Amino acid sequence: MLVTCQQMAEAEERLFSSGVSAEPYMDEAGRQCAEAIRQFFPELGRASVFCGKGNNGGDALVVARHLETWGWQVALHFIQSPDQRSPLSQKKLAEFDALDDQLPGHDGMPHVIIDGLLGIGASGDIRGAMREATDEINRLRNDEFATCFAIDIPTGLNADTGVAYEGAVRADFTLSITAAKRGFAADEAIGYVGRIVEIQLDIPIDEFDASIRFLFPSHLRPKLKRRNFYLHKGDAGRVAIIAGSKGFSGAAILTALGASRSGAGLVTVYVPDDIYPIVATKCPPEVMVARRSGIGAEKIDRADAIAIGPGIGTLHSRKKCEALYDLMVNEPAPIVIDADALTLLAKSPATLAQLPAHRLLTPHPGEMARLTNESGYRVQMTRKLADEWGVTLLHKGSRTAIASPGKPVELNAAGTPGMASGGMGDVLTGVCASLIAQGYSLHDAACLGSWLIGRAAECAIIEKNIAAESLNATQVAEHIGEAIKQLQTPGSY
Repeated sequence: MLVTCQQMAEAEERLFSSGVSAEPYMDEAGRQCAEAIRQFFPELGRASVFCGKGNNGGDALVVARHLETWGWQVALHFIQSPDQRSPLSQKKLAEFDALDDQLPGHDGMPHVIIDGLLGIGASGDIRGAMREATDEINRLRNDEFATCFAIDIPTGLNADTGVAYEGAVRADFTLSITAAKRGFAADEAIGYVGRIVEIQLDIPIDEFDASIRFLFPSHLRPKLKRRNFYLHKGDAGRVAIIAGSKGFSGAAILTALGASRSGAGLVTVYVPDDIYPIVATKCPPEVMVARRSGIGAEKIDRADAIAIGPGIGTLHSRKKCEALYDLMVNEPAPIVIDADALTLLAKSPATLAQLPAHRLLTPHPGEMARLTNESGYRVQMTRKLADEWGVTLLHKGSRTAIASPGKPVELNAAGTPGMASGGMGDVLTGVCASLIAQGYSLHDAACLGSWLIGRAAECAIIEKNIAAESLNATQVAEHIGEAIKQLQTPGSY
């Protein structure tokens, strides 16, 4: 669900005016924010904490106290005099000051910035000392490659519209308290809010927008299926993958890797003769590799889900294309349609109009442009086209949007800019097909698959201690199991 700042403020006012103390909620919000930072930075680091005068600054001081208790080197930055701070913020500063001093910081520690300057009650241009603080945050982030965590809202972002004022903080992570704000879903906000983390507080909200929601572990975890002890490979899902062509054998391998690492019981990848030796040699050993005579000509027996498109190419005879179109329209098994299959589908609007409901289309923006003349905001376009085509649509990007008829638009909150490289979509296609084969609905498979590869990418960067620029699709696939385990574990973000 999404809320406006007014709806969130009214919910808090109703709760706290009833006699409930705000302090336990601040303590819990700050604790969870600190735990989230530690999830992404498990090693000790140094933190520059920028505190405003209100309760957002109080939240930041609770975060600072936890980090320092764990051994982090913490530096506080204030822009107001002590007498201007809220009483609760003053109290949290006193609790921080009561801690024993830590040793000076050391070179080589990761540098984290905490933006606790302004909360939901602020709007308008950034001026004076506040502007100096936001400029310093952005400078540290750019010049020192520090990582910025914004508490609830990045300072200077209009959380209702997603429009940023000049000088607004560009956060790498936004620690969204209680509920995501409506403006976070706007295309313009993506470069300011970054990776969105849910900080759950039990504050009842009467009014909210249920037509859009972010993919958070709290509502994805209940969708996970628990495996029965007597399960065997035939029960765990059979996936058939039609992928690859000369020069694009890697697409077939990555799709198979995604399927095999996400729980499919049996995976068969169908490839043309000219790349069969390569794929048979480099595919995971548990994956079966079969020769194919055409992109839609195979007789696929007992497939619970089919993935088609990665690396198949677009230069095919009319006969082969017609076989593909027939497969996409008439095959009784659910199909994930990706990559070159989408490009070929774009050449046949009549086929697109005939697709049955159990089809998952996974276009990136370029493929989406070939499929339709529609343009506009990501959420609205994804909603409209999913309803118009009657399928599940996974619109890939830095804020992947997923829609199915009758379902809310889901926005993926996980992931990293390091995923902007080839092959990520192939892995995602394999994961989605695997989940569908295991009995998940197409919508749930798209949501889970999108979040899992985003989290797997984060895990790979953390565990390998590499820069985002060095991330590749194989590393993401290899960490899918860890992402699944984290999703199964309460307390993950």
